[in-house]
Amino acid sequence: MDAHKPVAVGIADSPPSKAALLWAAARARRQKVPLAILHVLDDRWMAGERIEALPYIDVLRKSAMDMLEEAGETVRSAEPDLQVSHELLEGSVGASLGKYSENASMLVLGSSGHSRGALTDRALQAAATAECPVAVIGTGQGSGHGVVVGVDGSRESTQAVAFAAAEADALGEELTVLYAFTGPNRWIRAGLPSSSFAGHVEEEEQVVLAETVAGLRQDYPGLVVHGVLETVLEPADALVRAAADARMLVLGSRGRGSFGRLLLGSTAHGVLTQPPCPTVITRLKKSRHDT
Repeated sequence: MDAHKPVAVGIADSPPSKAALLWAAARARRQKVPLAILHVLDDRWMAGERIEALPYIDVLRKSAMDMLEEAGETVRSAEPDLQVSHELLEGSVGASLGKYSENASMLVLGSSGHSRGALTDRALQAAATAECPVAVIGTGQGSGHGVVVGVDGSRESTQAVAFAAAEADALGEELTVLYAFTGPNRWIRAGLPSSSFAGHVEEEEQVVLAETVAGLRQDYPGLVVHGVLETVLEPADALVRAAADARMLVLGSRGRGSFGRLLLGSTAHGVLTQPPCPTVITRLKKSRHDT
C-alpha cells in the first residue's frame, strides 16, 4: 500500500455512507495520510446536457457540493488534525470511483444492503474495477475484535492473507485464516461413496491451510494466528458467520471477465451484499510474468 496516497471515501446520502465516512477518516488518521471525500453525480442525470435539463443539473450539482462540504465539516470535527479534501465527480458511479482509485491507497464505500442477487449495486461495481483495496462499511458495525481472511490457495488469496496479516499485526489483533470448501461433503450427499477419496481431498486442503498459517507465523512471530477449515457451509456464508464480531474481514478478488459478478468473484460478491463487519477486497498485484 502506498503510504503517500490518500484514503478516498465515496459518499451518498445514506446511513452506511456516513458510517463509511467516519471509518475512512479514522483509517486515514492511523495511516497518517490525507482523506479525499468523493461524490459521483451519476451521468444518467446528465444525458446530453439538454438545454431543458440544465436548471435541474445545476440543482443536483449544488446539492452534491453541499453534501461534500457538510461531510468535510463532520470529519474535521471528529479528526481536527486530518488533511481533508472533497471532489465532485461526474459519470458512471462504478467507473468514476474505479478510475479515481488509481490515486488512492484505499477506497471506502458504504454498503447498500442489496440482496445477494443484485448486480447493480454501486459499491459492488466500484469494488470490481478499483485499482486499490476497497473497504465496504455497513451500519451498526461495532469495533469488533480480530481480523478474518478467506483463503483458497490462489495467488489472489495469498495476497489477501499478506494484507490481513499486516493489518492484524498493526492493530494488535488476532488473525483467523478461514479456508471454506464443501467438496467432499457435497459429493457424498450427491451419491459418491464415503471412501478414502473424500478423506484424501480434505487432507490435501488441510495441507494448503497449514502451509498458509505456517508462513504467517514466520513473518509475524508475535501474531496469534488461527487456521480454520470449513467443510459444511458455502464459502460466502462461512465467511459472514466467522466475521460476525470481527474488526475486519479481508478477501481477495479472483473473478474474471467483464461482467460485474465474474470480475469481482462470486464469493466476494456474496459477502459484500451482506458484509458482517468492515470488509476489504484486495486487488491482485501483477508480477512481471503477468505483463
